[in-house]
Amino acid sequence: MSAATNLQYEDRFLCSICLDVFTDPVTTSCGHNFCKKCITQYWDVHERCQCPLCKETFKSRPQLKINTFISETVAQFRREAQQKASSSSSEQQAAKPGEVPCDVCTGTRLKALKSCLVCLTSYCQTHLEPHLTATSLKRHQLIEPVENLEGRMCRKHDKHLELFCKTDQTCVCMLCSVLDHKAHEFVPLREEYEGKKAELEKAEAEIQQMIQKRRLKIQEIKSR
Repeated sequence: MSAATNLQYEDRFLCSICLDVFTDPVTTSCGHNFCKKCITQYWDVHERCQCPLCKETFKSRPQLKINTFISETVAQFRREAQQKASSSSSEQQAAKPGEVPCDVCTGTRLKALKSCLVCLTSYCQTHLEPHLTATSLKRHQLIEPVENLEGRMCRKHDKHLELFCKTDQTCVCMLCSVLDHKAHEFVPLREEYEGKKAELEKAEAEIQQMIQKRRLKIQEIKSR
């Protein structure tokens, strides 16, 4: 089954209220399916008893019928997902020294593939899957895996540090740039990082050239 087909297959079994795979799926009299807990709570907090999807209004709360077909299919889907996750975990490598480990793994911590700026968590391939498939998690911003995610957040505004204030020579968030550092000069943090990295590489290359010249000079002196 292709990845696109697999996503379409999964979307058919997502509750439109919680945006997650059905739990105790039930069908309303208008033919739409929801988690039993989700639709019950939805009706508890709304004045009108209506379907969240088609907006059909019911005079009285309709009797919810368990959708046996979806229940069995979802159960099978969960089993296949667990088997896939188990198989995937066995193929992945444990995080080596210097690599960012998955924050969710228990026991052997696998190598993280991405870090989430919303969850402030790094994920291996298996635990990253919900962020790639669940509609509510797809909105989260993923970046290359980094350690100490909390240290990359603005302590004052709880936002990601994504700008560099050249005036004060410090990392700031978007709110800092319009509130605390107004009229200052900014560049994207990535741009500043790449610039500093290039400067260090250039300096290192110059030092290596200087060392090489001195070695040659010493050899010339010794050969006299």
